[in-house]
Amino acid sequence: MASNVNPTVRRRRLGQELRRLRELKGMTAEEVAERLLVSQSKISRLENGRRSISQRDVRDLCGVYEVEDQRIVDSLMEMARDSRQQGWWHTFGDIPYSVYIGLETDAESLRVYEPQLVTGLLQTHAYAEALVQGALPETSPADIEKRVQVRLRRQERITAEGNPLRLWVVLDEAALRRVVGSKLVMREQLDHLIEMSQLPHVTVQVLPFEVGAHPGLNGQYAILEFTDAADSSVVYLEGVTSDLYLEKAQDVQKYAVMYEHLRAQALNVEQSRQYIADVAKEYAD
Repeated sequence: MASNVNPTVRRRRLGQELRRLRELKGMTAEEVAERLLVSQSKISRLENGRRSISQRDVRDLCGVYEVEDQRIVDSLMEMARDSRQQGWWHTFGDIPYSVYIGLETDAESLRVYEPQLVTGLLQTHAYAEALVQGALPETSPADIEKRVQVRLRRQERITAEGNPLRLWVVLDEAALRRVVGSKLVMREQLDHLIEMSQLPHVTVQVLPFEVGAHPGLNGQYAILEFTDAADSSVVYLEGVTSDLYLEKAQDVQKYAVMYEHLRAQALNVEQSRQYIADVAKEYAD
């Protein structure tokens, strides 16, 4: 469930406001860094919300930007304090994609393209466990279970009452054909996928092999959108050692257009549900 104080989103909003104040002052990040005797990369990380920001950082930046309205300073200081709180995911220890979880927890809608696997929000426990074991063979059983539990906790956004996450997923046929775990695991997973696709706020489409070349051949991505107008949409690209977050309007628009092409080329909702059911039968033997 989304928290009233989401530290990831608070950092992001605070960073956007600090960038706005810098630009109003007509200063570059390099000039600010020189004034504060810090690296330019620190200023950039503070503005993109990828780094925790202290109240002292806010005070120093407001001083450089000559912010005279104390109410603005107090508001930014409060946001800095909130941004240092811990989200539910921190109770699980070090999670590599904690920034993404924070964004997903606060998102209103999520559009995902998955070329190889069933997306995490729709995975069963057995599928998730087998997936982590296969993808990270040197991971300990305890860490595998931790990752699985985080994944299951994230799924609460789908079943939340009142304000569930609106999810749209385009799955490549390969995600249905790749046997993760066993045939039994796959049968249960595909049955679960069909069940979840019947929720009014969840849409699943299958992109069959016969489509051939398509805009998603470069790999998996997700587009997160938020209720608050102050929070711009984000494109998330998952990497092996690091992730990429795109927030520029032109970048988000490019991926959004790609997604529309994927949805148009994929089977419609009813066809997709039937297709998944047919593949599930193949795992019944």
